Amino acid sequence: MSRICDGRVVVVTGAGRGLGRAHALAFAAEGARVVVNDLGVGLDGAPAADSPAARVVAEIRARGGEAVAHGGDVATTDGAASLIQLALGTYGRLDTLVNNAGFLRDRMLVNLGEDDWDAVVRVHLKGHFLPLKHAAAHWRAEAKAGRTPAARIVNTSSGAGLLGSVGQGNYSAAKAGIVGLTLVAAAELGRYGVQVNAIAPAARTRMTDRTFAAAMAAPDSGFDAMAPENVSPLVVWLGSAASAGITGRIFEAEGGRIAVMEGWRRAETDKGRGGTWPK
Repeated sequence: MSRICDGRVVVVTGAGRGLGRAHALAFAAEGARVVVNDLGVGLDGAPAADSPAARVVAEIRARGGEAVAHGGDVATTDGAASLIQLALGTYGRLDTLVNNAGFLRDRMLVNLGEDDWDAVVRVHLKGHFLPLKHAAAHWRAEAKAGRTPAARIVNTSSGAGLLGSVGQGNYSAAKAGIVGLTLVAAAELGRYGVQVNAIAPAARTRMTDRTFAAAMAAPDSGFDAMAPENVSPLVVWLGSAASAGITGRIFEAEGGRIAVMEGWRRAETDKGRGGTWPK
């Protein structure tokens, strides 16, 4: 790519580590000014003592880029609103939102507690909805004022959301919900110049390193198929003006391979006898 995001302002949630960090660095390398959001929590959602968002901002600035950190909780109205306002107040515009924040609390369904269900659905699904809502409100206002943007939203689903994953009922349900949210947002926001897509990535992160340790292990040499940096070029392209016309799609990204995922299709159909089900 050749600085395809020059002049764009990009917000990335959950950008302190893993995929989010890789996305933030990749956007900055392509000329974007980046708002790096990360609550700085552990794998289970508990607060951590350090600030991973600030470290990523320092990395971007050390490479000559522009970035600012945000440590709010994007699964709250105040946190999501302040995230969008930070982008607008710091850089005067917003072009791309990448929703990436999340964590795991894996249990088999019979052992899955209500708190663990609520926590995972909250951070993944509500943590997508609220930043999307506040960003979309800004872009709608811009469009109504005659300044229709070339805005982009990239959501983060998962293979677990598309196909299910044993021991991850809460995570799978939340990630499936993100697919539905993506389709609705693409249909509703297109009139305001907003394109909405989702990725289903496979990469080595804190969330996958333990759950799928063998599959995610880094090789001793050669191409590292599960490095999170392999996913980011797709996200940067979807977040740029170069992806014009692409919306409402779900992309699987794994080990340098990209696939467009298709949704449910009717298979066998029985209309019954005389238009009613047989008794």
